[in-house]
Amino acid sequence: MKIVIIGGTGLIGSKTAERLRQKGHDVVAASPNTGVNTITGEGVAEALKGAEVVIDLANSPSFEDTAVLEFFETSGKNLMAAEKKAGVKHHVALSIVGTDRLPESGYLRAKVAQETIIRAAGIPYTILRSTQFMEFLGGIAQSGTVDGIAHLSTGNLQPIASDDVADFVAEAALAAPADGIIEIAGPERARLCDFVTRYLKAIGDSRTVVPDPEARYFGTRLEAGSLVSDNNPRIGRTDFDRWFATAPRK
Repeated sequence: MKIVIIGGTGLIGSKTAERLRQKGHDVVAASPNTGVNTITGEGVAEALKGAEVVIDLANSPSFEDTAVLEFFETSGKNLMAAEKKAGVKHHVALSIVGTDRLPESGYLRAKVAQETIIRAAGIPYTILRSTQFMEFLGGIAQSGTVDGIAHLSTGNLQPIASDDVADFVAEAALAAPADGIIEIAGPERARLCDFVTRYLKAIGDSRTVVPDPEARYFGTRLEAGSLVSDNNPRIGRTDFDRWFATAPRK
């Protein structure tokens, strides 16, 4: 069947497209650089012709509060309207575990708005809420680093490898719509500061990590359970050691 992946050239999109093509499906990897833009509407109707499933992996180019909200609201409304006209039978979207628990985060408020648009559209849907990707551990470390010292939250993290995320997204696209939320997570849980310490040690980075319950995670304070799932998540197969052994090095 024809499956359109919005954001199909990104980290998760490219891996999901590969998995679905291997199963014999007609996959359109749609993004602005392939002529499909959900903000302006350019190329969207043409891309969706004959599509049975749309996977939305689009991400905002700006994380500034107003800009990111505008992105997800505009993209979501344009995409859902186009899917209705095209007769799309299943909308799959990737969201984030904890979106509804961290209202201080402008990015997560925008993801809540995106989810609300999906639920209201009347198209059968599956929302996959994922924990943070292992590939983001370096960025998390950098976000908390000042003068060579990383002050990082003691809230829990349960990171998942992007390969496992792509497996779950492809699986959801080929299954019946859940008309609800499915949560996915990695197999190991520990404090965010401890995961980052482990990552920095693995890459030979000697910077000091200071566990700090008040440290902000991209602008918001974390409680112990803010970013992890206790809602019977589907668990990925890749633990940190296996991921790190095979992760590409820059």
